[in-house]
Formats: sequence, structure tokens, C-alpha cells
Amino acid sequence: MLIHCRDIHKPEKAGLCSECLELLDYARKRTEKCVFSDNKPVCSQCPVHCYRPAKREDIRKIMKYSGPRMLKRHPILAVRYMYRKKFKSHPDRLQK
Repeated sequence: MLIHCRDIHKPEKAGLCSECLELLDYARKRTEKCVFSDNKPVCSQCPVHCYRPAKREDIRKIMKYSGPRMLKRHPILAVRYMYRKKFKSHPDRLQK
């Protein structure tokens, strides 16, 4: 989210703009209440939608922008996300 906010919203201070802070707070609250707990899949692969449609679309836009840039700016986090998406997000694995 920070990549997107810095590049698109260009906040005056370091960190996130108020719009992105609000979305991040919303995402954290929803993630904490996830029914899958520690086995949470990546949201794009999850069978349960925690976010309201408008918020889900906001997150989708942010991920579409930030995702490709993550590999360059935060390679470990990007590889970890790709691993989780590939190996831990399939609905048949969520049942176990």
C-alpha cells in the first residue's frame, strides 16, 4: 500500500495519506476477523470475501499497481506472497 500511496497520492509527509490509512485500518480489522485464522489464504484466492465490494475493488487496484513493483522494492515480501498464492491458497487445502 505504501508503494501505491507514495507514487499515486504523493503525501506531503512520510507514510500514508489519510485515505490509505483508513483503508489499511479497515483491512487490518477485517484480516483479524478472518475465519481461516493462521491458515489465511491470499485474498484474491479466498472463497470468503471479508471486504465490502467497494473496498475489495480499492485493494485490487492497489495490488495491481504495487504487485509488480514489490519484486524490485521488497523482494522477500514479494516472493513470500507468490509462494502463499501458489501453495497455500487453493480451496481444497483450506478444508484441511
